[in-house]
Amino acid sequence: MPELPEVETVRRGLAPVMEGARITAADIRRPDLRWPFPADMAARLTGARVERLRRRSKYILADLDTGETLLIHLGMSGRMLISTRGADQPLAAFFHALPAPAKHDHVVLDMEGGARITFNDARRFGAMDLMATDSAEAHPLLASLGPEPLGNRFDGPYLAAALKGRRTPIKSALLDQRIVAGLGNIYVCETLYRAGISPKRHAGRLAAPRAAALVPIIRDVLNDAIAAGGSSLRDHRQTSGELGYFQHSFQVYGREEMPCATPGCRSRIRRIVQSGRSSFYCPGCQR
Repeated sequence: MPELPEVETVRRGLAPVMEGARITAADIRRPDLRWPFPADMAARLTGARVERLRRRSKYILADLDTGETLLIHLGMSGRMLISTRGADQPLAAFFHALPAPAKHDHVVLDMEGGARITFNDARRFGAMDLMATDSAEAHPLLASLGPEPLGNRFDGPYLAAALKGRRTPIKSALLDQRIVAGLGNIYVCETLYRAGISPKRHAGRLAAPRAAALVPIIRDVLNDAIAAGGSSLRDHRQTSGELGYFQHSFQVYGREEMPCATPGCRSRIRRIVQSGRSSFYCPGCQR
């Protein structure tokens, strides 16, 4: 499942061709993905101008001049790919020329300026929805989300207070979208390694200063991943079709039985299962 860095990478790729541009045509090629598309989706999108493209947790939100917001969730295998209508278009130097429609191209948006945005989703776990912009935060997928880890509301005192008294492992607490939005398995594993904290440690047993110190580490891990275009383990692609590269920088995730990267550490990376998810950590460095 794409995590915050992958979704933010896609958002940043889409922004130059979507923000300020009008959707000249919307082609909805099936009635649903994970859930049914909203009624008259093609007609409601066609002619609308994208005023702002933003991200909330693992969702992309396109605010339209019609007073509605298009919510996009990539799911497990969803990709937003940009192509152009011809080599004479200014964007053609950066994106591919229009391809023939592929089997899993479910939603196609032609944009003012010559760009075509294709939502391709082989497994159909992705989703799209339309909602009133002024009440978007009340949408069922967004209403219970915690603060953004790269935003001002997420700081040391907040996280220390949110973890206080919790009996769940710190790994599970950081995956709780009600505590902090957008973090997933990969980046929590990498964060806890950099922080020297075992994923098995109870969240409520972290001293407040140590809990607060997680905030800049979380931000560093996410920013490093965004700069690398996210992590491509299976399905993630940037809007140009390129892979992300952060997987080459993993220090624990997916490295079971490999030597720890910390100089002088003789331990090997272990994998345990917590709440049905694999946790990777170094028993020598993480306490």
